[in-house]
Amino acid sequence: MPLVANSSLPTFDRLKQEGETVLNRDNAVHQDIRELHIGLLNMMPDAALSATERQFFRLVGESNSIAQFYMHPFTLKELPRNEKGQAHVEKFYESFEQIKEQGLDALIITGANVTGPELSAEPFWQPLIEVIDWAYENVTSTLCSCLATHAVLEFRYQQKRRPLGFKRWGVYSHGVTNRSHPLVNGVNTRFDVPHSRYNQIDQEQFAEAGLPVLASSTEADVHLAVSEDQFRLVFLQGHPEYDIISLLKEYKREVKRFINNERDDYPIFPENYFSLQAQASLNEYQNQIIRAKQTKQGIPEFPEKLISDKLDNTWHDTAEAILNNWIGKVYQLTNIDRKKPFQDGIDPKNPLSL
Repeated sequence: MPLVANSSLPTFDRLKQEGETVLNRDNAVHQDIRELHIGLLNMMPDAALSATERQFFRLVGESNSIAQFYMHPFTLKELPRNEKGQAHVEKFYESFEQIKEQGLDALIITGANVTGPELSAEPFWQPLIEVIDWAYENVTSTLCSCLATHAVLEFRYQQKRRPLGFKRWGVYSHGVTNRSHPLVNGVNTRFDVPHSRYNQIDQEQFAEAGLPVLASSTEADVHLAVSEDQFRLVFLQGHPEYDIISLLKEYKREVKRFINNERDDYPIFPENYFSLQAQASLNEYQNQIIRAKQTKQGIPEFPEKLISDKLDNTWHDTAEAILNNWIGKVYQLTNIDRKKPFQDGIDPKNPLSL
C-alpha cells in the first residue's frame, strides 16, 4: 500500500521519482483505507539524514498490508546538527511532544554516530531512554536499528556491547534460527544482510537477557532478535535498509579520508560486496592514488559509476519481506485508537498470543 505524503519532506518526491507509489494527502483522505502512523526517530548525522529517511520510508511503502502509511520523522534536539541539517529538521520534522500527543502505531529508531566508547556518555542517552520508555507503553512495536539496539540492550537489559577491535564491514550470510516466528514467515532460511560497525552484542548476551534470536550469522553474529514478549521490541544489528551503493559510498568516504591524510592506512574492501572485477578496478585506483600522493600530482576521480554498475543487491527482498511481516502484525494488533496500542482481548505482555 502507498505512502502518504503528509508533509513537504523532499524524500517523498525522491521516492516518486524512483517509481514508488506516494499519494498526496488530499487524495488519501478520500479513500476508505485504514491508516497506519509510523514514527521514524532519525538519529543519523546530517550527511546521512535524507538517505536514511528514504531507505526506511521505501521499505515501509513496499509493504503490502491493506493500509495507507503516514510517516512521522523526528529527532533528538541533543544531537549536534550543522546549519543545513538543523534547517531540514526544523522545516520537515515533528517534535517528540507532537509525536506523543498524536500517538503512533509503530516506531523505527535508526542508528547514530558516537564520539566515544560509552553510550551512556553520549548526549542522546537520556532522551533516547525517554523515547524508548514511552514507546514501550504506548506503541505496538518498536524496531531498533544497529546502535539503537545496542543502547536498548544496555539500559533495559544490562547487556553492554563489546568492541570488536576492528570494523565489521560487508555483506554476510545469515540463517533463520526460529522458523515459527511471524517476522520470518515466508523468508528464505538463508539470506544476506549488510553490516557496518565496530561493536556488537553477542548471541550469548541476547540469551542471557532472555531475548529470542530469529536470525544470526557465523561471521557477523546476531542480526534479528525480539523482546521477551516476542514483538514489543524488534532488534537489528545489521543494516537491511541499505541501498545497493551504501557500502560503496562508505568505502569512498574512507578513501577520501586517506587522500586527506585523515587515516594512515588505505581502507580494506567491505567483505563479500565487490566482485572480482570491481576489486581489480579499485586496486588499480589505489595504485593511482598512491602514485599521485608520492609525486604530488592531481588526484584521479573515484570510479563510482564504474563500480556501482558491478554491484549486486542480495538483501533487499528479504528486508522487504521482514518489514512486511512486521507491518502486517502491527496492523493486526493495533487498535484504531492510537492511545490504546493493542486491540481489546490481546495480552500486551504476550501480543503474539492472538
